[in-house]
Amino acid sequence: MKIDGRCHCGTITYNAEVDPDGVILCHCTDCQTLSGCAFRTVVFADESTFELLTGEPKIYVKTADSGNLREQGFCPECGTPIFSTSVSEKPRKLGLRVGAIVQRDVLTPKSQYWNRSAQGWISGISGLPRQDQE
Repeated sequence: MKIDGRCHCGTITYNAEVDPDGVILCHCTDCQTLSGCAFRTVVFADESTFELLTGEPKIYVKTADSGNLREQGFCPECGTPIFSTSVSEKPRKLGLRVGAIVQRDVLTPKSQYWNRSAQGWISGISGLPRQDQE
């Protein structure tokens, strides 16, 4: 599936090819911290299909629990997370951040990872009162 994405301020725009059946939720504590949320939603793209149209992401390299180095690409202006990837593995897969993808409404998660770190209240959100606007 062809997707296009952008950061919040529009400095970074891109397109890529993704498999909509490969959307995941990650509950690891790094994803919680780096996203500012209880989990992160990710879809993978081969680096060869990722085309940066405008801007240049700032790269932060973190060390994963496994000891592997992981690049975190984000907008240097507004901070929107764009992707993560390995530092040395080739060919690389980019974990695109679904929140920055225009077609995010059709990218439904199919699996979850690092559930041992999931917030305990996640399973109860379907029963919370809902409003269409603030």
